[in-house]
Amino acid sequence: MRLTPRQLIHVFAVATLLTPCPVFAQPQTTGSCPCPPAGPPPIWTGSAGFGLTLNRGNTDTTNINLSFDATRDPKAKDVWKMEALYLRGDTNGELSANRVFAQVRYERNLTPRLFAFGQLPYLRDHFKSIDYHIAPNGGLGYRVITTPQTTLTGDAGFGVKWEKNPGFDVQTSAVVTSGDRFEFKLSPTSTITQSFAAVWDADDWGDALYTFAAGAAAALTTRSQLKLELLDTYATRPPTPEIKNNDVALLAALVYKF
Repeated sequence: MRLTPRQLIHVFAVATLLTPCPVFAQPQTTGSCPCPPAGPPPIWTGSAGFGLTLNRGNTDTTNINLSFDATRDPKAKDVWKMEALYLRGDTNGELSANRVFAQVRYERNLTPRLFAFGQLPYLRDHFKSIDYHIAPNGGLGYRVITTPQTTLTGDAGFGVKWEKNPGFDVQTSAVVTSGDRFEFKLSPTSTITQSFAAVWDADDWGDALYTFAAGAAAALTTRSQLKLELLDTYATRPPTPEIKNNDVALLAALVYKF
């Protein structure tokens, strides 16, 4: 059967309409803008904080605190952590608080939960009569809880300390250390934390320095948060009887995260 040109045009038109069209995947969009693909997690994370308290009237009080922490975690076996804290207070022109703490810590993952660590802490506390307290140490740690909402880590180690007090020679001794870190996310924007560190003199376990911290943080923006922290430092044997064993500080700071 022969088809006329008009019949060929009709057949071609019907075939075109019945042929399925190819479907191309469309990029996901949020509103009217395409979503870029998610990149790798950052290797460096951390935060920097600043707090200021002023009181003017019968007493003039000024308290400031500066904090910093950074973690280098390439999602491999090696993790570096750094932290620092500076506290200073003046009351009626007289110094009432002056404390500096800094620490560098290295962790080597042995298993998903077990790790080895080495750390170098430094402390200077004017009102505890500590010119400097340096106690490099290392040991083993274990991640007791590792969930997206809760983390709990404990560690123990050995090292050596050098402590200088005003009017005294430098004291050197072997030390035993222990500590823990806890974090719990109340919500995607709020977190509570707790940490504890102890340094015991290996020759005299009654001579120790304990540091305890507990805090809560709430996000203000994706990059900033408001943080409230309680810091307690306890020395079992201060250099002189006039120095109190315990010092407690309540810190409020605005923190920027990077």
